[in-house]
Amino acid sequence: MKIVVLAGGISTERDVSLSSGTGIYKALKEKGHQAILIDVFLGYPGELTEDLFALEKDWATDMRGVSEEITDIAQILALRPDYKKSFFGPNVLTLCQQADVVFMALHGAEGENGKIQACFDLMGIRYTGTDHISSAIAMDKAISKELFRENGIPTPAGIHLKKGETDPKTVPFPLVVKCCNGGSSVGTYIVEKEEEYEQAKVDSFRYDDEIIIEQYIKGREFSVGVIDGKALPIIEIAPISGFYDYKNKYQAGSTIETCPAVLSEELTVKMQQYAEKVFKTLRLKNYARMDFMLKENGEMYCLEANTLPGMTPTSLLPQEAQAIGVPYGDLCEWLIKISLREE
Repeated sequence: MKIVVLAGGISTERDVSLSSGTGIYKALKEKGHQAILIDVFLGYPGELTEDLFALEKDWATDMRGVSEEITDIAQILALRPDYKKSFFGPNVLTLCQQADVVFMALHGAEGENGKIQACFDLMGIRYTGTDHISSAIAMDKAISKELFRENGIPTPAGIHLKKGETDPKTVPFPLVVKCCNGGSSVGTYIVEKEEEYEQAKVDSFRYDDEIIIEQYIKGREFSVGVIDGKALPIIEIAPISGFYDYKNKYQAGSTIETCPAVLSEELTVKMQQYAEKVFKTLRLKNYARMDFMLKENGEMYCLEANTLPGMTPTSLLPQEAQAIGVPYGDLCEWLIKISLREE
């Protein structure tokens, strides 16, 4: 099968995407597919004079892993002075049209907000993951949390604030300030007192024009992958230091992850049922991952849904699949298979 693995881009999760894309690309090559790995923003600047899918070339050679520091997007934009004319880099759309399927290894705003999916739908390009409508809904935490509440899915109480709006300051301390359309905990801050609060909002607004201010839930953190509408085993995430922020998500050894999570059967079933309900409520297709917090008293809260879960060496969805006997390469092929079935 000819497969374009699409990664990179210009979101704050660029490095994570490149790492996911590299892993997926290598796994698909090992499975015998004609796979190529392309940065959606930088593209392939060469001439398309031959079948790139048939080349004996390692497309992952120049792809970087995840560093502790968030990528300076201004530096990436400077590599393509013409970027305002088209988000897609040279030859990206042509190569995607030539492929049997595009494996979406993108994370963050441009990739998970549905815009690329909508473009692909118009062009008849097949891709992995959910469609453009559900991508947009899940990416916007304000909208998805409203749907959670309307459908009986517990989620932390809070408010949605746009840049320039007056803050009603109705959420008591401790609280969480985070981007409305962000991911990988970029622009997320746990605030315990007033003097930290204003700065947290300023910092979060650096990454997004809309933010969420919600109650802080103290407890254990979990994630539940859902594939084809069915929940996978639950994974518990326990950072060695601090909370599950960008560094703890992607630096090996920063977090203790346990899968299947050590929970009672009752709590396990309840959390998996909520994960499946989120999947249905947000009208998601094929696969996604839901994040939860669990208090000591057994109360659980869904934080958000991730429509293109990470596929890096430390990512959660591959660990959950491994727990049911599905290794990484087989997982990649499984996600392709169910995505193509939608056609």
